[in-house]
Amino acid sequence: MTREFILGVDLDGVCGDHATAFKYVVAAERGVDPGSIPDQQTWDFTEWGLDRAGFEELHRRAVLEHRMFRSMPVITGCAESLWRLSDAGVSIRIITHRLYTNWGHSVAVSDTVEWLDANSIPYRDLCFMGEKADVAAHAYIDDAPHNVRALRSVGASVLTFSQPYNLEVEGPRAQGWVDAEQWVLDEILHTGRSVAAPLQLSTDPISRLGSPLAHGGELGYDTDSGH
Repeated sequence: MTREFILGVDLDGVCGDHATAFKYVVAAERGVDPGSIPDQQTWDFTEWGLDRAGFEELHRRAVLEHRMFRSMPVITGCAESLWRLSDAGVSIRIITHRLYTNWGHSVAVSDTVEWLDANSIPYRDLCFMGEKADVAAHAYIDDAPHNVRALRSVGASVLTFSQPYNLEVEGPRAQGWVDAEQWVLDEILHTGRSVAAPLQLSTDPISRLGSPLAHGGELGYDTDSGH
């Protein structure tokens, strides 16, 4: 058994505030105030009057014209928690299904990488795929009900990152990154692995990717992964 603990982390709804970013795009496309659009409550945005075709067209514009994946707000505490977990020896594997916009793959990929770096989010691997069970990880964090159920159906350990559209999904669940971080640490111990001692760093975790020292490994930066 490898001693490395691999954590599969979803992006939209877990690391990035997809609902808010998409709301602003929809408001701009409709020429209305974002405050007039209710918060997302359902997975398929029925509260916004969108059918599947309407969603796909608006989302295509969001990605290719509004560059939503580059400017999306980060969810509070995400970078800090992931850096602490990385320092504790966790190998972070980002898994996202963002390549569903035809002819927009280069934009989606480049904007995703730029966003991760701009928000100082550490990761060792970046996987663009829908079938998350095909990605080997010891534990997963996801918000999509169908992803949580699919992963659990093959015996994977999955934490539901709480959002209004997944409240019917059974626990364990996290209300935010404080809960998620503790769950991951508990999962590490449950596998018989040990948690590495915290690194004594003088630089705030969020600023590491922007620090010249980070690229030399002086601040706990993963020189093997590049992130």
